[in-house]
Amino acid sequence: MKIKEILNILEEMAPLAYAEDFDNVGLLVGNQNDDVTGVLVCHDALESVINEAIDKKCNLVVCFHPILFSGLKKITGKNYVERAVLKAIKNDVAIYAVHTALDNHKEGVNKIFCDALGLKNTKILVPKQNFIQKLVTYTVPENAEKVRNALFQAGAGKIGNYEDCSFNSQGTGTYKGNEYSNPQIGERLEFVAAQEIKIEVTFEKHLQSNILKALFANHLYEEVAYEIYDLQNSHQNIGLGMIGELENPMGEIDFLNFVKEKMLCGGIRHSQLLERQVTKVAVLGGSGSFAIKHAIQANADVFLTSDLKYHNFYESENQIVLADIGHFESERYTKNYIVDFLKEKITNFALSLPLGRIVLSEENTNPVKYL
Repeated sequence: MKIKEILNILEEMAPLAYAEDFDNVGLLVGNQNDDVTGVLVCHDALESVINEAIDKKCNLVVCFHPILFSGLKKITGKNYVERAVLKAIKNDVAIYAVHTALDNHKEGVNKIFCDALGLKNTKILVPKQNFIQKLVTYTVPENAEKVRNALFQAGAGKIGNYEDCSFNSQGTGTYKGNEYSNPQIGERLEFVAAQEIKIEVTFEKHLQSNILKALFANHLYEEVAYEIYDLQNSHQNIGLGMIGELENPMGEIDFLNFVKEKMLCGGIRHSQLLERQVTKVAVLGGSGSFAIKHAIQANADVFLTSDLKYHNFYESENQIVLADIGHFESERYTKNYIVDFLKEKITNFALSLPLGRIVLSEENTNPVKYL
């Protein structure tokens, strides 16, 4: 079994196109054509984790945070990043990071966070922007169903909880081919006015290549007329953070103690308590100060995230309780999810890597300690 086969499964779990523009996800170190000896899943691919992978005969490390975030001009081992990369290269260990590709997935980091707290009726807190495109094309009625179905199979026409969505209208299309043309309807140099169906479908922009291949492969015409537009609509099923509801409301102090227990927090920093029941909870694994306004607008009683600075707590404006539970803690169960996903998919696909060769790292890579 090749590393690239595992990478295909990881991309199904966390499509790289979902990642934020600033991020560095995917295969960071290694050759995807190498045979897999084992997969070690971790939170941070530190040198100690690479040593663990070597000891456990795993030549692919799947990490949440990318060890390589910005460009390296030298690799001399002078810091923790360079030491980890050097160790991996010298021992033929590949490193793959998922980070915001999994953050933005509706079943990813923040759904894991919500599930750990038992939140119900969850939805995306900050839907992803500038991610939807629209295809408009035209064909004769007898070709419309074939084209439409091909576009659906390529991933178009998915809106929220619905699929195979399109809008179809009828009109008259005109054309006249030159002496080099080969029209399917009419003759060269003949003016043709034909009844046509206008088909409109939306799709996630990273699917554009597949959508166009499906269109060209199934369209009747020699020259296919089509248009693609960027839409301003937000994507309700892709984005950062989530908001959900507690099945049984509880007081603020009881709730924060509940979070501390469930997420194994060393401590929780929080804004002024408002002396009210907690029902609606917003979460965002990792650094989430940018989403405070979103949590307030969503009428959350509490916003759980991390890396809040002193002045961020003022932004609560006595409308919400802001709680910093720790960066590592807010993403604590992500690596468990990745292990479970890989084991399930490898079983389903009957691939040749034994499940025992998918290993959950035992290294605690949390750099923050508590008294």
